[in-house]
Amino acid sequence: MPPRLRSALSAVLIALSCLFVPFGTLAAWAAYGLADTGRYVTTMAPLAADPAVREAVVDTLGDGILRAVDEHLDIRPVRGSVRPFVQDAVRSFTHTRAFRLAWDTGNQVTHDAVLNALRTDDDRAVTVDLAPVTAQVKRQLTRDHVPLAARIPVEHTAVAVLPADRLATLRKGFHVLEVAGFWLPVAAVAFAAGGIALAVRRRRAVAATALGTALGGALLVLALHVGRGLTLADLPAGVSHPAAGAVYDALTGTLRSAAWLLLGLGLAVALTAWLTRYLRLPRPARRRRGSEAPGPAGVPGPSRARA
Repeated sequence: MPPRLRSALSAVLIALSCLFVPFGTLAAWAAYGLADTGRYVTTMAPLAADPAVREAVVDTLGDGILRAVDEHLDIRPVRGSVRPFVQDAVRSFTHTRAFRLAWDTGNQVTHDAVLNALRTDDDRAVTVDLAPVTAQVKRQLTRDHVPLAARIPVEHTAVAVLPADRLATLRKGFHVLEVAGFWLPVAAVAFAAGGIALAVRRRRAVAATALGTALGGALLVLALHVGRGLTLADLPAGVSHPAAGAVYDALTGTLRSAAWLLLGLGLAVALTAWLTRYLRLPRPARRRRGSEAPGPAGVPGPSRARA
């Protein structure tokens, strides 16, 4: 193959590899990180101790309890005086082991329900029952002697997680992510290996591949930062921004680490390739056959007598 054609084909393969690196990392994180229930529950578990998340739970769960009581009992005249007791009791509940267990169980049940909806043809809306959590809070309120706590109804309340009209679109997108999460990283590695193997100057090809990988990692870090701002800006009214930011940071923690790893590894490989190119020791010049050895003062020695 002519050198120019080899160089052109090598450049195309390396460019494709560098393009696939950030998208492959994103797809693999979504397909094998978010789609794994055990990893998801482990990732979300520390948020049970996050102050912003706890306060969001206090507001949401406290309002839900007061609404449920309002539907069965007329407490509107004393609602303002009861609300602080309910919130304090719920806040105290969020510091217990029971809350952490309920948090993990709720995340596991929710994740299983969403995955089941995405991997099956069930077109019903995805819902989660919060009755077990309400029952635990009721027991805590009763132990704290909160007025009317014993009369709080524990009903099976279905909370919508995914609406039915969006399931078809999400199901297709999830299937694409599962396929791309495997094939994009494989294609990136294959194209990089092919581009380096075809290159006329392989050291330069290695450096270009490493710099492209570092650039992909940097773009991924930037995309995560921009995505966080856009996600928080599009939240509906009443949703706690600090709590949503904590959830976003927890979910994208692995992806952020992978992006910084690509950036650092790419720069390290590129720097190594540059150093091995410019800090090579010069090879000693070969002596031509039949040349005369120099004398002590640099004067050519006597020539050999001819036979």
